[in-house]
Amino acid sequence: MLPSQPQDRHLGAPGPSGGGGGGGDELIRTYKGWKGDNVFCFGGRLVFGPDARTILITIFLITAPVTIFCVFVGRKFIDDYPHHRGVSVLAIAVGLNLLDLVFLFITSGRDPGIIPRNLYPPEPESNGEPRLAHTPTQTRLPRTKEMLVNGITVKIKYCDTCMLYRPPRASHCSICDNCVEKFDHHCPWLGQCIGLRNYRFYFMFVLCSALLCIYVHVFCWIYVKRIMDGEKISIWKALIKTPASIALILYSFVSVWFVGGLTGFHLYLIGTNQSTYENFRYRYDRHENPFNKGIVGNFMEVFCTKVPLSKNSFRAKVPKEPAIPPRIVNGAMSSPSLQKVSHDIEMGRKPVWHETVEEELGDLEKDMETTVTSRDLSRMLPPEESEGRGIMHSRESSRGRRGGSWEFSSRVNEDLRTRDESVSIRVGEDSSESSGNVASR
Repeated sequence: MLPSQPQDRHLGAPGPSGGGGGGGDELIRTYKGWKGDNVFCFGGRLVFGPDARTILITIFLITAPVTIFCVFVGRKFIDDYPHHRGVSVLAIAVGLNLLDLVFLFITSGRDPGIIPRNLYPPEPESNGEPRLAHTPTQTRLPRTKEMLVNGITVKIKYCDTCMLYRPPRASHCSICDNCVEKFDHHCPWLGQCIGLRNYRFYFMFVLCSALLCIYVHVFCWIYVKRIMDGEKISIWKALIKTPASIALILYSFVSVWFVGGLTGFHLYLIGTNQSTYENFRYRYDRHENPFNKGIVGNFMEVFCTKVPLSKNSFRAKVPKEPAIPPRIVNGAMSSPSLQKVSHDIEMGRKPVWHETVEEELGDLEKDMETTVTSRDLSRMLPPEESEGRGIMHSRESSRGRRGGSWEFSSRVNEDLRTRDESVSIRVGEDSSESSGNVASR
């Protein structure tokens, strides 16, 4: 503990009181601020997918049949075979079961090859063209790029979530929300992505599961055969005497088609140097595979090469990203969409009613011609209690214009129609009054 204290202090870690050591940024473990959907255990030492609970179901589906086999079938061989050969039947079953669970945990509890996200998108390429220092760039990042792999052009795509160009054979997992190197698939039975760093362990898990199913299936039939020979009965009567064997035979028969077929499929993928994702998406049988090294070379690449180191240090301490709090003005939260409203509040000034009406009329001049004198507008100023309603109408219409809509609310249209009618009535009254004065004269 003592040797690590100077290092933590050098990194700016908070002291026992929680202070930042002179106002420095607060440091947290990487896994605590992780933006993906992963689940971490033991302080970030184990990383799982968001559906890690399905591992418990997988463990039960593996362990329960082996337990039934050892109790009701395997132990019957201990006395039947001399020189402890009967014990070996149980030992092999238990060993395969434990080995299968070990590969399960190694596959599901480690980093599958997650590519760290960028904090900012990459700089657009200038293609050798000079760019002025004060000229803002409007260049959008291209969605794809081309690169050569073994003399063959391969397209790499840009990931908007991780803000990076994915390496060849990488893809973004929608379940874990991470870009994974040499992405194969997301396994729901293991609750983890299968990628560059755990593919070989995944294959060994599937292979051990297939061997375990075959082993249990075969020895259940051997036990039934021994009952038939010992009691000189038919196969149906022998099966009735051992219902556990019937259940295990049916279970292992169904399971071996699943895990056995999966083993054969991945043997084909390894031999052709493909991933499940590439096989279903790109169809290398239609064009040349730039990653194919031959059958021997492909198997050597999967099983005889060193597993790459993880690009993530989930236990490393990094500065905590500061949350951007909303700006509170006079007890109300402001936002960019309400910039004009917050500006009025901050300045301590309410917009005048006739200013908002003139603004609305200015926007309608392109569609209709309306002429209103200042004298008429002064007559139409509403009382103080109705001023708030007019302000609310103007803000609704202004937000509609910012959003690209030129439709006013029904209340605003009704107020404008009422105002036009009042203007025409007042103009008519003035004209009649002036004509009456002329007649009296």
